[in-house]
Amino acid sequence: MTKVEAVKVVEIFFDEMAEALAKDDRVEIRGLCSFFVKKYKAYAGRNPKTGETVKIKPKKLPFFKAGKELKDKVDHN
Repeated sequence: MTKVEAVKVVEIFFDEMAEALAKDDRVEIRGLCSFFVKKYKAYAGRNPKTGETVKIKPKKLPFFKAGKELKDKVDHN
C-alpha cells in the first residue's frame, strides 16, 4: 500500500467514525478502545468574570474509553 493510499484509508476510517458518533452510535475498536457520545442537559452556569448567571444549552460530547487490554498493556510495560 502506498503512503497516499494509507492516508486515504485513515481519512475514510475517521470520517466514518465521526459520522457514527454524530448519529449517537458507539464505535468500538476491539482490544483498544471505544468512543461514545454523552448527552448533557441544560443547566444554569455562572460567568466567572462577572458572576452573572447564564443558561448553558444542552450538548453532546464525544468520549473515549480505553479497553481492558490497552489498560493492562500500558500498566505492565
